[in-house]
Amino acid sequence: MDPIDLTAKALRKKSNRANKRREKKARQMKLKAEAEAEAAKLQKNNNNTQKEAEVENPEDYNDPETTPGDKKKLSRQMAKTYKPSAVETSWYEWWEKSKFFEADPDSSKPSFVIVLPPPNVTGPLHIGHALTAAIQDTIIRWRRMSGYNTLWVPGTDHAGIAAQAYVEKQFLRFTTITRDEMGRYSFTNDLGHMKNLYRDAIFRQLRCLGASLDWSRECYAMDEKRSLAVTEAFVRLHKDGVIYRHLRLVNWDCLLQTAISDIEVEHIEIKERTPLRVPGYEKPVEFGVLTSFAYPLEEGLGEIIVATTRVETMLGDTAIAVHPDDSRYSHVHGKFAIHPFNGRKLPIVCDAVLVDMNFGTGAVKITPAHDPNDYEVGKRLNLEIINIFTDGGKINSNGGPEFTGMPRFEARVAVTEALKKKGLFKGDQNNEMRLGICSRTRDVVEPLLKPQWYVNCKSMAEQALDAVTDGASPKIEIIPKQYVAEWKRWFENIPDWCISRQIGWGHRVPAWYAVLKDERKELGAYNDHWVVGRNKAEATEEANKIFSGKEFDLHKDPDVLDTWFSSGLFPLSVLGWPNDTKDLRAFYSTSVLETGPDILFLWVARMVMLGMKLGGDVPFRKVYLHPMICDARGREMSKLLGNAIDPLEVINGIELKGLHKKLDDESSLDKNELEIAKEDYVKDFPDGIPECGADALRFALVSYTAQSDKIKLDIQKVVEYRQWCNKLWDAIRFSMTKLGEDYIPPEEIIPATLPFSCKWILSVLNKAISKTIVSLDSYEFSDAATAVYSWWQFQLCDVFMEVIKPYFTGNDPAYASERKHAQDTLWLCLDNGLRLLHPFMPFVTEELWQRLPSKKDSVRKESIVISEYPSTVESWNIDAVELEMDLIQFVVKSLRSLRAQLGPNEKCERLAAFVVCLTSDAWNTIKKHELEVSTLATLSSLHVLSKKDDVPVGCILDTLNESESVSVFLKLKGVVNVEAEFEKLNKKMDILI
Repeated sequence: MDPIDLTAKALRKKSNRANKRREKKARQMKLKAEAEAEAAKLQKNNNNTQKEAEVENPEDYNDPETTPGDKKKLSRQMAKTYKPSAVETSWYEWWEKSKFFEADPDSSKPSFVIVLPPPNVTGPLHIGHALTAAIQDTIIRWRRMSGYNTLWVPGTDHAGIAAQAYVEKQFLRFTTITRDEMGRYSFTNDLGHMKNLYRDAIFRQLRCLGASLDWSRECYAMDEKRSLAVTEAFVRLHKDGVIYRHLRLVNWDCLLQTAISDIEVEHIEIKERTPLRVPGYEKPVEFGVLTSFAYPLEEGLGEIIVATTRVETMLGDTAIAVHPDDSRYSHVHGKFAIHPFNGRKLPIVCDAVLVDMNFGTGAVKITPAHDPNDYEVGKRLNLEIINIFTDGGKINSNGGPEFTGMPRFEARVAVTEALKKKGLFKGDQNNEMRLGICSRTRDVVEPLLKPQWYVNCKSMAEQALDAVTDGASPKIEIIPKQYVAEWKRWFENIPDWCISRQIGWGHRVPAWYAVLKDERKELGAYNDHWVVGRNKAEATEEANKIFSGKEFDLHKDPDVLDTWFSSGLFPLSVLGWPNDTKDLRAFYSTSVLETGPDILFLWVARMVMLGMKLGGDVPFRKVYLHPMICDARGREMSKLLGNAIDPLEVINGIELKGLHKKLDDESSLDKNELEIAKEDYVKDFPDGIPECGADALRFALVSYTAQSDKIKLDIQKVVEYRQWCNKLWDAIRFSMTKLGEDYIPPEEIIPATLPFSCKWILSVLNKAISKTIVSLDSYEFSDAATAVYSWWQFQLCDVFMEVIKPYFTGNDPAYASERKHAQDTLWLCLDNGLRLLHPFMPFVTEELWQRLPSKKDSVRKESIVISEYPSTVESWNIDAVELEMDLIQFVVKSLRSLRAQLGPNEKCERLAAFVVCLTSDAWNTIKKHELEVSTLATLSSLHVLSKKDDVPVGCILDTLNESESVSVFLKLKGVVNVEAEFEKLNKKMDILI
């Protein structure tokens, strides 16, 4: 070929190459201009931040002062760190003033109703109450956001015995005045003052916890409307024959001098001789001791030996029982024993029901006035009934002059000594027993014969039992189901309910005693002289019918009703019963009763019985029983024990000396109890309690509900969730910098057009939404909290926010589309994620949600409180994308595991990595997502190899996983221990084989 042609051809090639270079440069210039424009927009905030850094104004980070009740004014810049006290201020007052929590009885929405278990006005709430509030508010906020007409009714209970016990203990601590010396009027006035003080404190605590209660319907167990309901219920039930008055043995609290119901008695199992502290006694009292002594027989027949764990009650013995078939005592049938202290003749009686002739001596002392079994024997055999105790637990004149006036347990010692002197004491021994204790005062219960008002529970119990156990269509579901069996056992063996109490604080029994002229004046001497009415006028009208033509005076019963009788009416009375109110028609039956299992029968069972009897339907459709909060020693939180933690002490923080001061100022503990409580605080909170905030406390408590029936509170767990709130705060701050000041969310996002990571985060968000809703609906609150937490922490923050960072780094125009998609997806995630989290953490979610940009020309809800709860979107589900991300995360985890084995210097360096894929699918997935792997694993480079390729020398191996079909290598700069790496590989191969 002609050299000239060659030269011409070469020149043409050279010209073409020059043209291509010019075109390429033009394209680059164009792309550069576009990138610069994009970068200018994206980095506007960064430039502003740099300028502001030079002249940063601290006030930009502080929220302006907000007028109470107004919407909170937010700082221009988000604070650099999360502070609960700053975030949780102002929002609640605005929510309440805006009436977001008020229900409308005329609403067309489906209703969802909860009645707050009314806290006792004996003191502020403790952490156990905070658990109740956290769970119920989570339910109510979720239902409100899900389109329900929600009603959560707040109220407080007068607490009856608990309040009286508390105040009397305070009197004993600071004065020597008794309630009898004060008089009923002054005493109840003091209780009323305490009620007002603590009711205000309780409501302040509930507001600080974020409880979205309908305060327009707030009620108190002894207010006018509730008192009207209590009187009406008593009158109706008495008229129906359900309530009646009867003389029988009752559980008597000598400290408060009142009867208590069977269910208010706790039983302590005692294995052997055990000293216990009893209120009112300086020295411990021994229990678990069986004392044997002899009664002399008449006519020189010798003696008969009996045994008892309550030797002091022998002062009231009226007989000795033997088995009719016991030949040892056939010669004394019909004879008498002689009481050694008063000469009373005690008949030797035969009773095959009570006496086991193979147990002990086969002879049993009978004290009908002070033992339930002996009382039944006394009724069967018509024995004399002699009461030896005063209402205060001292020996009365029936006990004989030698012992009169002695406290019962001091008399126990004195009677034993007197028996020894008479040569009648036969010894004592350890004895296993159950000791009845009043659940409120911790006093040892004494059986006493007293006339009381009772509720016949038989027919109501049958209805309540069927409501839960009717297999075909139960009206009430109890969660957890394990309590259904307990419900069945209790209702199948339910005793009649003693509802009268001999205390000054409570609803007076609406009954009057008619004293007829020329009859005994003693109140209650004749059981048929009682009349019942809504007021004295009704009672007088009733008495005129009974005692027609006779003169009489009416005296109101001084007793009050059991607290649980009035609180048992709460689902009815808070809605206006007995009046036919809009609320009653719209909201009864309520939706769910959430409480602790400790009052399943004290309160829940009574509500079901009274609700069905008086309201015509069950009071609620579900019962959820949460675990009980305990201290580090496993004891339930209790004001009486002094181990109760005020939720505000966790929300705001408190020093150890502050905890001690609270005990000194507010507790009713005696000196010994006070010292024990203070020592426990030193052990549990040596550095006090740090500020955690309401959101962290709520989330921790709800998360705890997965534990069985008891929760051992660990404040450190709350601290961890407070730190997580800071993580949440940082996530929003990060996001706002990526969105920019001018960002406007799109009207619609089409998942199919999104980058891989955006598709993935929406798909797993969909699953988190589904899991949360399903868990909330099934009352699996811990699972719901875990679903929300896991998505935010492990998927949004740990993966998505990391993996999109390259889109926002530098001015690379190649990522312009991805950048915009990432912004839109990030906004969508934050909006949905905050709404998903809101029922659990109301304050921080409101504050952060208010900072999110709004869609153009759209009217967003004024508050997250009334926004819609997220629901699943079918188009977001992309399982294939999730499977690919699973493989990516497996590789990243392996690389991180390898990095963790390195020295401190190498750990911080970006290193090269190699992924060997054993299948083409794995190779395609990792190859396609090199950027995601490199970003998440912080690599300098990533090389994707097939199984045919050789891995460069100088690498360490993490794993070979057959199911994932990959093995992962990390390139080191130093020397690799080849033998060690082969050993690791062989071990893992052995596992797979």
